[in-house]
Amino acid sequence: MGSQLRKTDSNRVKCVVRDNRDLFAWTASYMPGIDPKFLCHRLAVCRDARPVAQKKRKMGDEKRKAANAEVKKLLQARFIREVTYTTWLANVVLVRKSNGKWRMCTDLNKACPKDAYPLPCIDRLVDGASGHSIFSFLDAYSGYNQIRMHPSDEEKMAFITENANFCYQVMPFGLKNAGATYQRLMDRVFREQIG
Repeated sequence: MGSQLRKTDSNRVKCVVRDNRDLFAWTASYMPGIDPKFLCHRLAVCRDARPVAQKKRKMGDEKRKAANAEVKKLLQARFIREVTYTTWLANVVLVRKSNGKWRMCTDLNKACPKDAYPLPCIDRLVDGASGHSIFSFLDAYSGYNQIRMHPSDEEKMAFITENANFCYQVMPFGLKNAGATYQRLMDRVFREQIG
């Protein structure tokens, strides 16, 4: 909550959160995800793209430990599963986040054309919020990971680690067109509110 919020308003917000705590995910295990019948992520792989199975690359000790920790977390959340036979296999790419932690990504982006689904105009959203004394932002916890991969596309998202090969069962962060799929979900969920 913002430091500018009056104490009475702050207490009202806290009451709403407390009264509806069952609607909030406090850890990954609290997240049921989006029903795949409602929406799931499909990979539109270019027709001329051929499956690529990369050989495992060496990774520095810090990155290796970060990747192992991330794999453990993703397995516990059931965001990934182990695979044995796959024609698509990519090395993980670790990118340092602004908070100093690592984000683990895989790269299938060259094989997929861009989804040109329209994203909202930020200027219009900001203009629409101006003039109001109170507004809120909702941040979906691991929002992309709430969207399942289509079953036929899961193994195209396979990646290699030190100990095993895994594939994503959910839409990972950094995947080309993930933003478009997420916006499509938001537009469907908030259709009534958007107008």
